[in-house]
Amino acid sequence: MNNFSLALRVFWEFFKVGLFAVGGGPATLPYLMELSDKFGWFTMEELTNMIAVSESTPGPLGINMSTYVGYQVLGPLGGIISTLGLVTPSVIIICIIAAFFTRFNSNRFVQAAFSGIRPAVAAIIAVAVLGIWRVTLFTAFDLLGGDIQPIWQSGIFALIILALLQIKKLKKIHPFLWFVVGAAVGIVFKF
Repeated sequence: MNNFSLALRVFWEFFKVGLFAVGGGPATLPYLMELSDKFGWFTMEELTNMIAVSESTPGPLGINMSTYVGYQVLGPLGGIISTLGLVTPSVIIICIIAAFFTRFNSNRFVQAAFSGIRPAVAAIIAVAVLGIWRVTLFTAFDLLGGDIQPIWQSGIFALIILALLQIKKLKKIHPFLWFVVGAAVGIVFKF
């Protein structure tokens, strides 16, 4: 596949992600997992690294992830192409909705549809979270048998952070600081 065809493929795939990933950045994760399986542009382990980088840099998760994937596939131009692909459907839809906002806002069918969409989006995000959890906890491979071995330290660390985030004062700590703590613990304990 030549670079022009690949650029069109990257744009089209991220256009579809932007069109169907209702719910923001985390909702893009199942689609990114599908891209990994379908095209092999990145592995699941690379996806978890992309999430870490995307979460620790400024900007929306979905845009950061699309830029990262596009960059990995086609370099700097790929980052731009994938990002444009992701945001184009939103721009088009927002322009259409803005033109008819008063009708959409008060329409009971639209309100009912969004009441049904919210739980569906929550379920999609939960599936993505479980997939990332699985990759995070099962990344060590037994070289002889090919079995995946659990990394129990990562699971315990995740549960500790989850417990700490239930404390009201700690919820107010900026997420970037949690990433710094995670990186420091990973370096110190070599997870």
